Amino acid sequence: TQNQAFSAIVFMYKHLLNQKTTDIGDYIRAKRSQKIPVVLSKDEVQELFKHLTGVYKLIAGLLYGSGLRIMECMRLRIKDVDFKYKCITVRDGKGKKDRVTMLPDKITHRLNLQIEKAKIIHHQDLNDGVGTIYLPFAIEGKYKNAGKDWRWQYVLPAPNLSIDPRTGIKRRHHLSENRMQKEIHKAVIKSGLTKSASCHTLRHCFATHLL
Repeated sequence: TQNQAFSAIVFMYKHLLNQKTTDIGDYIRAKRSQKIPVVLSKDEVQELFKHLTGVYKLIAGLLYGSGLRIMECMRLRIKDVDFKYKCITVRDGKGKKDRVTMLPDKITHRLNLQIEKAKIIHHQDLNDGVGTIYLPFAIEGKYKNAGKDWRWQYVLPAPNLSIDPRTGIKRRHHLSENRMQKEIHKAVIKSGLTKSASCHTLRHCFATHLL
């Protein structure tokens, strides 16, 4: 492409010819084409949900019902779910910004059940001496025992413990986003949808169906 050719020329001058690139004049880089997002109809969304079960159906409900991005959903912590005011607080979203989004009534019961399962897992981890969660650096430094605090635990804990590569500590991470993407892919095939839907498609559906 035009941009690749331009980058190759700059690389040649800088690393092969050992010359600094000077003013390139009025050269304009090619703009990246913008793809139209895939959006499912409400009937297609319902058909997709028929082929999701358990925690994966809950995750899909959060993506579609609350407009969460996949990693925002996976990193959701107990303290950021407010059943009283029916909202979810997203921390460090795109652009490192916090925001508040809705918590739909349709997934409240399923989410409550998941939180109860997470609590059982957390208590078992504490009993086993491994109930410390990964925390943002500022929080970890300020509150010594916050890592064991129930409020900071993940809503969607991973099924197995693992070694945190940042610290070498054995702890429980959140569910893998890759697994969810695979479940959505399988559900798309089973439902017979012809559109190339993904986890992010449900977020687009959230915005479109609100209109």
